[in-house]
Amino acid sequence: MRKYSSQIVDGKDRSPSRSMLRAVGFKDKDFKLPQIGVASTWSMVTPCNMHIDELAKLSAKALDKNGGKSIIFNTITISDGISMGTEGMKYSLVSREVIADSIETVMGCEGLDGLIAIGGCDKNMPACIIAMARLNRPSVFIYGGTILPGVHKSKKIDIVSVFEAVGKNANNEISNQELTQIEKKAIPGPGSCGGMYTANTMACAIEALGMSLTNSSAQAAVSSAKKIDCRESAIALMRCVKNDIKPKDIINKKSIENAITVVMALGGSTNAVLHILAIAKSAGIKLSLNDFDRIGERTPVLADLKPSGKYSMSELIEIGGVAPLMKLLLEKKLLHGDCITVTGKTLKENLRKVSHYKKSQKIIMPFNKPIKKNGHLMILRGNLAPKGSVAKISGKEGDKFIGIAKVYNSEEKALDDILNDKIKKRTVIVIRYEGPVGGPGMREMLSPTSAVMGKGLGNDVALITDGRFSGGSHGFVVGHISPEAYIGGPLAIVKNGDEIEINSITKKLNLKITNAEFKKRMKSWKQPKLKRSSGVLSKYAKLVSQADEGAITVD
Repeated sequence: MRKYSSQIVDGKDRSPSRSMLRAVGFKDKDFKLPQIGVASTWSMVTPCNMHIDELAKLSAKALDKNGGKSIIFNTITISDGISMGTEGMKYSLVSREVIADSIETVMGCEGLDGLIAIGGCDKNMPACIIAMARLNRPSVFIYGGTILPGVHKSKKIDIVSVFEAVGKNANNEISNQELTQIEKKAIPGPGSCGGMYTANTMACAIEALGMSLTNSSAQAAVSSAKKIDCRESAIALMRCVKNDIKPKDIINKKSIENAITVVMALGGSTNAVLHILAIAKSAGIKLSLNDFDRIGERTPVLADLKPSGKYSMSELIEIGGVAPLMKLLLEKKLLHGDCITVTGKTLKENLRKVSHYKKSQKIIMPFNKPIKKNGHLMILRGNLAPKGSVAKISGKEGDKFIGIAKVYNSEEKALDDILNDKIKKRTVIVIRYEGPVGGPGMREMLSPTSAVMGKGLGNDVALITDGRFSGGSHGFVVGHISPEAYIGGPLAIVKNGDEIEINSITKKLNLKITNAEFKKRMKSWKQPKLKRSSGVLSKYAKLVSQADEGAITVD
């Protein structure tokens, strides 16, 4: 149980180490206990994480009561919602790598025997799992929990409501005063963004993966259930330490497929593709976009959740959470029930006593009346995306879109044109040089996609990019185009006025020009100068893989 900490504190020669630890509260007995790191992503940077210090303290207290010696340490987090649409957003995906690196660094340096990691926002959550996979020491993830919705004019609202209100204001549909009212009401307190956006998507994926407790993904940040989860997660972690259950015993191809299946059924974020690819890579599991395509073909979208649907995560909690959905998927033989989890039991065993949803609920559709008969996350290929792209197509947008390209080499100019009525119907907005290397950092495009929706153009305008999307993005959008424009991907040769076809039936993303013209443009293209030449963004650009490989930094 003390495989790592014994090397740090056992023996006369380790007296200096013990002396340092006594200063932070260690007693004689503590040196004989397994030392458990509690990685807290607490920060006042974002409401998603503002309460996590309390969750860390609860977890630490429970560890100490159940045979461990807890050591709380912090790592960074950032806020997508605050930095969205600015240069700051370039640091968002980069933060996933920084967080994973920092957790690995502390755990490795200090010789800690196990890990509880608590995340509450888009990037710190997969970062925790990436670090766990690298370290392969007994680990449990705790989700910080979802936010409760705000209310405006008797209607539930959230952060995406604010982004879309900006577009409505620009369209003169709401006043400046009402925009301010929505701004003030949308975020009532702690917790992650309230729809099936990236944070809630990844929480559900991690639970399906087996790295968190049953139904812990469907809990409000401010709730007694979340406090109980912290205590029970600590007990589970100590059981994993005792029985030497490690992340790579849990994370395998089958459990990864479970995570993808649940994401598809919930109508989850496109970012899940990037993050699950990165988790698989960190765990040494072979995974590709083809796997998402294959699983999507057999998995219906059942959840009527925001952004494409009506309901919030808090409302899903009220009807029973995610566990009944997983039980339903298991009964339909869409999940692998034999996968071991952090409880020490299999997924099937964990779900045995879970009750089905009541028939009166309207959030999770029955299998015979799905929202969409197959997955909403579609992998499109074609001459614009030889290595793939990720489309989020709920079915409400139609099956295909043919439009005329309007090309932008950055997000900011595109947003400006949308808000100032320079985008017309049947336009395909092309935003390029925003990929992992060219950004650098692969910015999310929530501002332009929300502006399109706010302008009432959701059914008449498409947007494609080598960047990515927020979980709150919806409409006819295609991101993660690989290879990206900066390294010579075909997106780089698109010109204003070109015809582009997005087809979810044929799963094609094509630039409608002749082969001769295509080859001519590719031959004449010249790589632009890299936008950053120093600092963390420069380091990231030198080490990062393409989106089809998870945009993860490689050794």
